[in-house]
Amino acid sequence: MQGSTYAVTLWLVVTLTVLAVFAISGQSAWAQDKFRLETTAFKPGGDIPARYTCDSADVSPALTWNEPPQGTQSFALIVDDPDAPSGTFTHWLVYDLPKNMRKLPEALSGNDEMHGGGRQGTNDFPVTGYGGPCPPPGRPHRYFFKLYALDAKLNVRPAATRRELEQAMKGHILAQAELMGKYHR
Repeated sequence: MQGSTYAVTLWLVVTLTVLAVFAISGQSAWAQDKFRLETTAFKPGGDIPARYTCDSADVSPALTWNEPPQGTQSFALIVDDPDAPSGTFTHWLVYDLPKNMRKLPEALSGNDEMHGGGRQGTNDFPVTGYGGPCPPPGRPHRYFFKLYALDAKLNVRPAATRRELEQAMKGHILAQAELMGKYHR
């Protein structure tokens, strides 16, 4: 009798542990699916218009996002090109966006401090603010706009680098929303 009680207890502990793991991972997947980044400048996976590149006005596209996961205290944005000849090239860093912010306007100034809160970091050009797609002639490059919902305000230095921003974000990412566009010359 004692052996069967042990077996039932062990079965219950294992079952509850497995259910808890699925519940936690399911909630995380649900939050990822619900957190979205959007733009009217181009369709997801589509071509980025020249206006947002070095071949024209080189202004940042307007971006919007929906309600983040509970516990979000700030946002950070990283825009990069993983297809650059020298490796991933960073085009834009934005961080410490307030938790109640849900959009960035088109043609955001390159100033470090932003109206309404937030800061811009130093991209790989290297300048503070947005630097649009500017690939060498040839095949299309992919540009990933990655918005992170964070459980803390990062308080990194003005005009921070990507390395500094990513280091500060470690352990604070609640969810990530991603948008990709393409450009070629």
